[in-house]
Amino acid sequence: MPYSRRPAALADAAAITALLNEVDEIEIGRPETDLHTVQADLKHPETDLERDSWLVLDGDRLVAYGLLWDESGGERIDIDQYVLPAHQPAAALVLEAMEARALEKARGNGAARAVVHLHLNVAPTLDTGLLRERGWRVVRRYHVLRRPLDRARDAVPEVPAGVRVRDCAAEADRLRVHELYQTSFAGHFDHQPRAYAPWLHDIDAERLDWSLVWIVSTDDLGDVGFLLARDDREAMGWIRSLGVLPAARGRGLGGFLLRHAFAAFAARGRDTVGLGVDTENTTGAPRLYDRHGMTVHYAVDTWEAVLS
Repeated sequence: MPYSRRPAALADAAAITALLNEVDEIEIGRPETDLHTVQADLKHPETDLERDSWLVLDGDRLVAYGLLWDESGGERIDIDQYVLPAHQPAAALVLEAMEARALEKARGNGAARAVVHLHLNVAPTLDTGLLRERGWRVVRRYHVLRRPLDRARDAVPEVPAGVRVRDCAAEADRLRVHELYQTSFAGHFDHQPRAYAPWLHDIDAERLDWSLVWIVSTDDLGDVGFLLARDDREAMGWIRSLGVLPAARGRGLGGFLLRHAFAAFAARGRDTVGLGVDTENTTGAPRLYDRHGMTVHYAVDTWEAVLS
């Protein structure tokens, strides 16, 4: 029976989650995809599901999935693609469709080309030969790190002199975290500036426990850093973002926020915490995480294609 292809709908979230967890089991040894994460992706404000999503079925079985979104408003387009190993022709169908749509989106933005990024495990179920023969190349590597937690060891850290930390119960503080995020990540690889409303979607703010988001300030500089964590992933507690403004780096504030998050998760009974980091990060983040006992869980490559 030949493959059938159609757009995804929100009602497909459970089937997509099952596919992604099957891929997880192959790539990292256990399922780590949550239904609400897939639902948030399908509701991305820059995605038109009819034109920017693809499901490939072998009979009634979902074997490949693709999603495209545009946060740049210019040439930079992002895609996700997942496939079961025995169904590489389905992957080729999705990739060809996504490339064509990415170029259409970029040209609609007034750009002459599309610069498309795809994140894949370093040992993916997708045959990377398919990517290479179409001109894709690896441009970056990220590590997903994790660390065991212990309630006795991971106590709330002492706040350094001249430093204050607060959570983000108030809307004004949430706006401040957005500002700190945009400024502290401005020089990072592939950072896309985001206004407040779309950024709230990016972090799935509807499900976010804002008591796990903290701002750190100093007597001399005011608000200088933040940590955004979430406790809605089944596999582990998750630190989504940690940033300190350039003027305040080197004072140990990132480490303080990290230990603060460890203590909060340990107090909730979590036994593991994780985060992702760019291996070429120039702010010292990989060394910071290493000093705090975080080790590599798995690695992810950013693949890039330039289409014109």
